[in-house]
Amino acid sequence: MSNTIKKVNKRLHDDIYLLGKLLGDAIQSTEGQKVFDGIEELRRAGVRARREPSEAHTQALSQAIDQMTDDEANTVARAFSYFLHLANIAEDHEQQRHLKSQNTASSLEHTLATLAQEGISAEELLKALQYTNLVPVLTAHPTEVQRKSTLDAHQAIANKLIAYHQQEDEADQEEIVSDLAAHIKILWLTRMLRANKLTVDNELDNVNNYFATTFLPALPTLYKRFQREMDKLFNTQQFELPCFLTLGSWIGGDRDGNPNVNAETLRSAFRKQAVTLFQYYLKEVRALATELSMSTLLTDVSDSLKERSDHSLDSSPHRLDEPYRRVLITVYAKLAATAKLFSDGKLQILNVKPAEAYQTPEEFLADLNLVAESLRLNHGASIADLRLNNIIQAVKIFGFHLATVDLRQSSDVHEAVLTELFARSHSTFEGKPFVYAELSEEQKVSLLLEELQNTRPLASPWQHYSEQTSKELDILRTAAQMRTRYGHRAIQQYIVSHTETLSDLLEVLVLQQETGLIRMETDEQGQLLPLEPHDGVIVAPLFETIPDLEAGAQIMDQWLSIPLVRERVMKAQLGLQEVMLGYSDSNKDGGYLTSNWSLYKTEVALVEVFKKHGVRLRMFHGRGGAVGRGGGSSFDAILAQPPGSVAGQIRLTEQGEVIQNKYRSAPLGKWHLELLLSATLRTSVGSQASAPDTFLQKYQSLLEQLSQLSQRTYRQLVYGTKGFVDYFFAATPINEIAGLNIGSRPASRKKGQRIEDLRAIPWGFSWAQCRVLLPGWYGFGTAIHTYLEEGFSGEPESRAERLARLRDMAKNWRFFQTMLSNMEMVLAKSDLKIAEEYSTLVKDEELRQRIFSMIQHEHTLTVACVKEILEIDELLAHNEVLANTLHERFAYIDPLNYLQVEVIGRLRKHRAENHQSRYDNLRDERSVHLTINGIAAGLRNSG
Repeated sequence: MSNTIKKVNKRLHDDIYLLGKLLGDAIQSTEGQKVFDGIEELRRAGVRARREPSEAHTQALSQAIDQMTDDEANTVARAFSYFLHLANIAEDHEQQRHLKSQNTASSLEHTLATLAQEGISAEELLKALQYTNLVPVLTAHPTEVQRKSTLDAHQAIANKLIAYHQQEDEADQEEIVSDLAAHIKILWLTRMLRANKLTVDNELDNVNNYFATTFLPALPTLYKRFQREMDKLFNTQQFELPCFLTLGSWIGGDRDGNPNVNAETLRSAFRKQAVTLFQYYLKEVRALATELSMSTLLTDVSDSLKERSDHSLDSSPHRLDEPYRRVLITVYAKLAATAKLFSDGKLQILNVKPAEAYQTPEEFLADLNLVAESLRLNHGASIADLRLNNIIQAVKIFGFHLATVDLRQSSDVHEAVLTELFARSHSTFEGKPFVYAELSEEQKVSLLLEELQNTRPLASPWQHYSEQTSKELDILRTAAQMRTRYGHRAIQQYIVSHTETLSDLLEVLVLQQETGLIRMETDEQGQLLPLEPHDGVIVAPLFETIPDLEAGAQIMDQWLSIPLVRERVMKAQLGLQEVMLGYSDSNKDGGYLTSNWSLYKTEVALVEVFKKHGVRLRMFHGRGGAVGRGGGSSFDAILAQPPGSVAGQIRLTEQGEVIQNKYRSAPLGKWHLELLLSATLRTSVGSQASAPDTFLQKYQSLLEQLSQLSQRTYRQLVYGTKGFVDYFFAATPINEIAGLNIGSRPASRKKGQRIEDLRAIPWGFSWAQCRVLLPGWYGFGTAIHTYLEEGFSGEPESRAERLARLRDMAKNWRFFQTMLSNMEMVLAKSDLKIAEEYSTLVKDEELRQRIFSMIQHEHTLTVACVKEILEIDELLAHNEVLANTLHERFAYIDPLNYLQVEVIGRLRKHRAENHQSRYDNLRDERSVHLTINGIAAGLRNSG
């Protein structure tokens, strides 16, 4: 082990020990010595079972849990869960400390230095940035099980831990430890679980908390750092950075499978974003006015600023020689009026003189630039760099909307709405009445294209439509109003879930036309007026399942071949078309290897289609936290994309506990945003951007055969094995997860117990809870083992040659390397001995043994194959820091797993017997939910 790794582990161990001891003190003082001793005994039993594996130690751990009362189980679950929360805080702190001390290969400095060494000029880089659009999109997919109150306590503890390490005086350190103890006691006495199910409004409040604490301060400072590095490396001075990194959100506009999203939630999203944004602007402008105290007795100002100062709302005689303050006082008053206007009165600033509101962010920006120009002309450029430049950059990034809100709905809903609209309007097709949903695909396309040329409205204000149709039309009309009010950047994309045909996309264009998102203005001769930039929103297909991914390139070829669509793409969308790829559903559909390979092939095919049509492609990656849902390092994932598939344009979802892990604070968030930017630049500019994927041609046939066998193995288990569904619902906490108040969206799209209808998020989350993590590896072992032992047609004869090919792929092909690395991490977190405990929840012994033996067999094969390919004896042998971290964590996660099995068994037994009081059932549920919280915190990327 290197000295650096030893140092990291020692510091991290010391921090975890300190926080754990303070938690123990809090438990001892509030719950009593007996409770504390019981928790300590269980902790020691967990450590022994993990560090000295034996049947006796495992049995001792199980017996200790079996003997607990329900109340004791509840307290133990809280204790272990909160310990893992504290371990996360310590790890995040150590990660930041470690990264700050090194110019790592993923840092912005290293990336820009590499580009400079490759001969990339400042002009080339700035031109590339003009076409760069990097957008993390925050979504409400609910595997983040922490309450905001808990997260606030986490932040307070994290801040104190940072202060502790910054303080050298021993007495001051002791005082900080005392403060830490108090905050940890607050955490212990804070209710961990939500009492009620989240609403969309709650989700909006949660995401706005991240906007306020992380993104608003972090993004402008990241731009500032980028500019500083550019000046240093390329000697670029006084240039203006374009907006290449912005924010997105699905919350309030994503109604696919969520009946709780409607027109009001969309309005609420923008109101709440306006409150958050204008609070930030007002605070910064107020601080700026205090900061810019320069007097005309000591410095000059520009004529424009002097004139504006002469007309200031500030009447104080004490500031007559302070024109910057006088101007900014007026700016503040106008901003206060703007805040009230754009927040619908939710944000009102008292004791401010009445002023005319800004109508657009450009008006606000002009006033700020007026101040900045005066400073530059009068030796004050460094003063502008203190705060003013950050505010200017913030306005460019966030405008008056803060984050672009995507609209999303399923294609079958669009079809149902149009079926009703056509029926109610008594439309005819080819001279006959028709039912839209019953038309062939060719007929639908023909009808929709005809409708897009028709200026008469299809929907009538005098008709009474069904609830679904009325709701959809209302949402789209509201979207048009929001774009008019907050600017075109407020809503830019419409994601079409379950895109399977060309008509699925054309339907959304028709609905946009019907609701005012697309203009239908005509000239005096009745001809449609030419398209203007940003007219309408981009219709972005979401290709999710394996068949949908395979059809994706052909559908986009058809889409871009339609003259009407091409004109819209080139003029209204400025030559850009977005395509979203779904990681979760493709994995649930075909397994890990097939999902990854299908996504890669689809991207390669899409790059060729878009090149053929001369249209810029922006990929939107629907990634989750779990590896089975596209999780893992975002930096590595971007670098592993096919050549040409990034080209400066990439959006990606940030979901579940990933949001907290990455963006719980401004410094941590800035680092993760920097990683995204570094990876995007590397894949878009310089040698890596232009390098062909030689491995694709070399190994495409092999991957195709491996994928087919892996998919067949996976689908045979999940969709082809009798009783599998019953096993899954019994051996995992899926039903208990569905009852946990962690999101506004139902766990299934439809009622009943069908894997096809289950959302991919709870599907993966459930397998993580029981330590199988099946979506992240199942099928890979059989595919690799079969290839090594039997070979495929057209592949090398000997086993040694076949193994050498796999090792070459693992070492040199980023796509395969990243996929294998993520799988290795998942396998390291899995534990089939614990999974076997969960299988005991399946009452049918034959079913239990049959299904579990299949899972166990494939797991053994997969681990063996990964080790052989990577030439290691133990998983994570090349990542000692992560291996040691997990080893420490398992001693606390394992007891929670055994406890979860026990409390789930009790809960289900009580419910089956139907004699337990409602209070006891609620207490049992609470214990289960506490273990879910703790295991999720311990595994970190399980959602």
